[in-house]
Amino acid sequence: MELDQLRYFLQVARKGNFTRAAEDLMISQPALSRSIQKLEEELGQPVFERKTRSVSLTDAGTLLQARAQQVLSILEDTKAEITDDGVSGRVRVGAIPTIAPYFLPEILRRFSAAHPKATLIVQENTTDVLLKSCTQGEIDMAIVALPVPVKYLEVEELFKEELFLVLPPDHELVNKPKIRLVDVEPFPFVLLDEAHCLSDNIVSLCRQRSFQPVAVERTSQLTMVQELVSLSHGVSMIPAMARERDQSDRRVYRSLENPKPMRTIAVVWNPYRFESRLLTAFREYLHE
Repeated sequence: MELDQLRYFLQVARKGNFTRAAEDLMISQPALSRSIQKLEEELGQPVFERKTRSVSLTDAGTLLQARAQQVLSILEDTKAEITDDGVSGRVRVGAIPTIAPYFLPEILRRFSAAHPKATLIVQENTTDVLLKSCTQGEIDMAIVALPVPVKYLEVEELFKEELFLVLPPDHELVNKPKIRLVDVEPFPFVLLDEAHCLSDNIVSLCRQRSFQPVAVERTSQLTMVQELVSLSHGVSMIPAMARERDQSDRRVYRSLENPKPMRTIAVVWNPYRFESRLLTAFREYLHE
């Protein structure tokens, strides 16, 4: 059993498709198929159940997936520990879309300037995907909003930030001296897709005030939420870091009161993986 076979197997398991896995691995599909076939012959049973356009793991494949991840993680950690000089190396960081473009650029710039020989790899994705990648060792750490519904990951709070109500300029609440969350109940909301944790944060806050926000539109981009609000499609709530970057006069931001809606930003990582000096340094930059 070769290491490349295990890597190929894991990529097919992730993608659920030989064609997409071969594209990611930059090898031909026949070569990938032959590698998996040799692996199955060595094990004496199939690791994938073949379907018309996809594959799924068999019981043997599920067991192999867990073991293969452990084997490759041990080898990667061993190499990282031996070559750890605090200067060169790789830092793989993930962040959710409502954090990555606002919070990370300046940190990445400063870290790269101080560690020019280090390689920074950034993955932007939803919380569920990032936590899975962190658990499996595909990334070194993830920056997400709490809560984190996963065991066995270390969680360290970075900061809290306010969620601002965003309104079109002609909205009736714009000139109201004080706005509470219950004042927003009659109005439709524009929210991110359900895969994004910011929508969960907003819905949870509203439910704490005994109402369910009615989402008339959903989108995958925070900037699109802002634009739809400008067009009077509804109201929404935007994190402070995104509000600070918004210079448009086509929407109005207001603080809510009693209490102010907040979200907590945290960094998470797998404490069972080796942590290089570069990773420790990068986490310090996050706190700064």
